[in-house]
Amino acid sequence: MNISKGLIIAVDFDGTIVEDGYPGIGESRLFAFETLKRLQEDGHRLILWTYRHGKKLDEAVNFCKANGIEFYAVNKSFPEEVFPDNVSRKINADLFIDDRNIGGILGWGEVYQMLTKETPQVPKQKKKKGFFRF
Repeated sequence: MNISKGLIIAVDFDGTIVEDGYPGIGESRLFAFETLKRLQEDGHRLILWTYRHGKKLDEAVNFCKANGIEFYAVNKSFPEEVFPDNVSRKINADLFIDDRNIGGILGWGEVYQMLTKETPQVPKQKKKKGFFRF
């Protein structure tokens, strides 16, 4: 897979970007929005690919916007795509990130590392100075 050209990545919402709380919106998963922002900065196009529709879909899209993520498309392969009611809405994407994968969802840091082969640079913590130096 050549990620240097930028991938189209379909991302599920419930259980993937946020903890599963459907029909409500669960808490954001650790590093989800930071990773999605970084993927966009790296040139990848993100598609929100979710079971949600109507008002519940609007809530998810607005939640993501409030957290700094605007998707290339939502439940479509590209923004202008129109689906007739009698056609399946399968989309074209290079990767799908979903909590229903075999093995479940990895942590978002692991997802980013798999895509970029980068090792995160974790700052060294300063040793505490004190009587016991714990």
